[in-house]
Amino acid sequence: MDSDEQAPLRERLVDAGVELVLAEGSGAVGLREIARRAGVSHGAPRRYFPTHRALLSAVARRGFEELAGRFAAVPAGDARVRVAGMARVYLGYAAERRGMFELMFRHDLLSSDGSEPDGPRLREATVPLFGELARLVGECTGDAERAPVVTAALWANLHGLAQLQGWGSTGLMLGEGREEELLAAVLAAHLGARP
Repeated sequence: MDSDEQAPLRERLVDAGVELVLAEGSGAVGLREIARRAGVSHGAPRRYFPTHRALLSAVARRGFEELAGRFAAVPAGDARVRVAGMARVYLGYAAERRGMFELMFRHDLLSSDGSEPDGPRLREATVPLFGELARLVGECTGDAERAPVVTAALWANLHGLAQLQGWGSTGLMLGEGREEELLAAVLAAHLGARP
């Protein structure tokens, strides 16, 4: 099989993995089921993905690429407006693409340390997202040196909020329809009160 034939099949396998994780969650993503959905033998994925982790990493990379595209589409504005827009995008992505969102942050399942072929590619997809958010947080807080730590705390808070919203817990705590108020409180906790 030449490289022109390999690339499309590799992409078909990743496409099948994306469809599967969106339909059934990350726990359903197995090599055999992906092969079945891609219309190939159950051994075919091993030619492109030496391990299950490598395949999961390729699927997760697609999620990070999609999230990066959504972040890039956030309208320009001052740093705080962009951070708020990115936060809304993040929460929206978590709600719309639940299975993918869960997989993307399961680094215990993914190859992100470089020990597998897709490890470095997954890192290439995640680091720029964090870096851009940290740059904006640094602008908001006026403290570029602490921005990575503040950004990690903000990201963790947003991730927790996404999980709680997905489980329906925030409505139980605060009542329905207070999502924007809750997001404003999260942003103020990490970025300071709006001047």
